[in-house]
Amino acid sequence: MELRFYQIDAFTDTLFKGNPACVVPLERWLPDALLLKIARENAVPETAFFVEEDAGFHLRWFTPDIEMDLCGHATLATAHCLKTLIKDPRSHFLFNTKSGMLRVQALEDGYQMELPARMPVTAPLPDTIKKALSIAPQAVYKARDYVLVYRNEQEILDLQINRAQLDQINLDPGGIVVTAVGDQCDFVSRYFTPQASILEDPVTGSAHCSLVPFWAEQLQKNELDAQQRSQRGGVLKCRLVGDKVLLVGQARTYAVGSLWTE
Repeated sequence: MELRFYQIDAFTDTLFKGNPACVVPLERWLPDALLLKIARENAVPETAFFVEEDAGFHLRWFTPDIEMDLCGHATLATAHCLKTLIKDPRSHFLFNTKSGMLRVQALEDGYQMELPARMPVTAPLPDTIKKALSIAPQAVYKARDYVLVYRNEQEILDLQINRAQLDQINLDPGGIVVTAVGDQCDFVSRYFTPQASILEDPVTGSAHCSLVPFWAEQLQKNELDAQQRSQRGGVLKCRLVGDKVLLVGQARTYAVGSLWTE
């Protein structure tokens, strides 16, 4: 069976930056085991598969290891694929997902995603995570992910992870986001997933479901500029509206091609 695929760098306007995702349109759902094999072969942080429905699209996301409950950058990449490459005339896309109905609007300068807000609450830090960090956080919170707050951006940049230690804990489908006030933006972050093929995610839209309401409360503002300070880096414009987080990001197409399954 031949399938089309599109590889897209999300949350960036520059190739080889942001977070890469593969997008694979399907006419019908294939077995989950095959979807996971395709994602593993693609070897990018997420592969998005979608099937068109009456109200929009049924969207699922797979890492090389598991199916995810929510992925921001691959959702943005899917909207970019539909609008720019498949030439879908719609300006709004509705995605039926494991995290509910997600709306993405195509803008002149990017794509606006509507994601659920997940305010983190104070939590103890497991010893396994604590021992894996080269710098101790100033405060610890948790929602879907652990949110570790640091004193400044330089600590975020300097932080090193002992992977052997961190891999002793399993947080599927969550992870660990480290964050601080930014030097040239409102806040910065990095994101790590224990036991995953890719330890540090380049840009993590889903983590901002917690980061945006947290920093909106801390900084007393609902519109925020964010940067994920991974090696590839990414830029997100964020807004908190009620129980929703609105993320605006750009995307660039890297590759278009075909893949063949058994």
